Amino acid sequence: MQIKLYTIPIIGGDSLTVEMNVFLCSKKILQVENHLIRDGKSAFWCFCIKYIDSTNLRGEVFTTKKVDYKALLDEKSFTRFSKLREIRKKVAQDDAVPAYAVFTDEELAGLARLEVITLANMKSIQGIGQKKVEKYSKFFILDNEESK
Repeated sequence: MQIKLYTIPIIGGDSLTVEMNVFLCSKKILQVENHLIRDGKSAFWCFCIKYIDSTNLRGEVFTTKKVDYKALLDEKSFTRFSKLREIRKKVAQDDAVPAYAVFTDEELAGLARLEVITLANMKSIQGIGQKKVEKYSKFFILDNEESK
C-alpha cells in the first residue's frame, strides 16, 4: 500500500483537481480521506489517498477485464446478484472496508446461482472460506422467499 497527498485550494485549484482525478483513475484506490482546511483568508482541501500501484515489481501492469454479469447470469440469478451487491455495499460501508474485501463480484455471482444460500453451500463457492462465512454469512443468507 502506498499513500499520496493532494492539497487543492478552493479557489483556483482546477488543474490540481484534474491531476488528482487522473491519478485516481490510474490506481487501485483503497481509501480516500479528505479534510477542509481553513488558513486565515484561504481554504483548501487536503486529500490522503491510500492505493495499490497497478504495476508489480517486474513492471508488468495488472489489468482486470470487466465482466458483464447481466449477460453471464440468467435473469433470476442476476436479480439475486443485484440484491447481494446492495447487501455487500452496506456491509462494506459498515465495516469500513472495500466491497471486494467482503465478497468479489465473482463470489457474489456464485452465490446468486444458488437456489438457496446456506452455510454449507457458501463454502462451496471458490474464494469463500470459513472466515468469510463466519464473518458475513448472517448478512447473505437470504430467506428462501427473498432468494427466489
